[in-house]
Amino acid sequence: MGVTIKEIAVLCGVSPGTVDRALNHRPGISEKTKARILKVAEQMNYQPDHMARSLAKGRTMTIGVVLFDLYNRSFSQLMNSIEAASRQQGYFVDLVLTNKDPENEKKCIEHLLLRKVDGIIIFAINQGEAFNAYLKSLSIPIVTICNYVSDEWSYIGIDDRQAMKEAVRYICEKRYERFIYVCPPLSYRGRTNIFTQEERLAGCLEGLKESGIEQLPIIITNKDYIGAISQLDLAGNSKTAIICSCDIYALEVMNHLKSRGLRIPDDVGLMGFDNIDVLKYVSPALTTVEYAVEEFGSRAIQCMIEQIEQGTCTPVPLLPYQIITGESI
Repeated sequence: MGVTIKEIAVLCGVSPGTVDRALNHRPGISEKTKARILKVAEQMNYQPDHMARSLAKGRTMTIGVVLFDLYNRSFSQLMNSIEAASRQQGYFVDLVLTNKDPENEKKCIEHLLLRKVDGIIIFAINQGEAFNAYLKSLSIPIVTICNYVSDEWSYIGIDDRQAMKEAVRYICEKRYERFIYVCPPLSYRGRTNIFTQEERLAGCLEGLKESGIEQLPIIITNKDYIGAISQLDLAGNSKTAIICSCDIYALEVMNHLKSRGLRIPDDVGLMGFDNIDVLKYVSPALTTVEYAVEEFGSRAIQCMIEQIEQGTCTPVPLLPYQIITGESI
């Protein structure tokens, strides 16, 4: 059996409450005393009793996370950030994946409720008044990420519409004449929550209009978007830019363009969105939109723990973004 807080208190000549404050980095203790307690705890190989802590607090010290999947590197980066921020605050993470299935999303939420998680962070697939009412019925802290549900829930995201609008304006400044917009998730429009992707499309259309481009872009929503692009003549006289709603699509498009012997950006310009970490290995460097996905995770956890421990949280403003000017436009 491991050493207890009471035993550390006896060894250090302090109260168990003082040891608890030191181990949990709470105020009300001098740095000298804290350092002595932490040193003794380390020497005695102290391990916190999470079950006892949970019973004392009336919590499981666990946060549920509901995501689509982990295929997109931005989701993997987000999950790493959530886990690290949770661990730093003494919470564990229970991750479930919906595979973009609205019914499965509800099953995932029910699973987390059965596991008695203290709150749920959700990248929602469902939408509308019925789903909002369902979330309210759970009586549990909720934080939404990227896909907006309603003003009733804390929301972590960026202004996707404005970000894409600025990216398109940047492209238009380069004198492109024809535009192709690639966004396979738009095929789910009207069936699932694709708020982020709809906002990015709206930003693209507004950016083109404000730049004086009257011709609408070719919008590709096919799952086989590479097959659709392969049917297009990209070597014509019109200077063409392909705008992708996510970097993962842009990377596939880049490989396709290279396989056709097309030069980027001399023959075709290419724009991504997300600035996922693998882009550092790509040539030519992809022009994209960057936002601090790690901050999404840390802000979501901060907001969640405030709700769990205080019953409310400070509103989180939309997070910043910037255009990364690579070599593909």
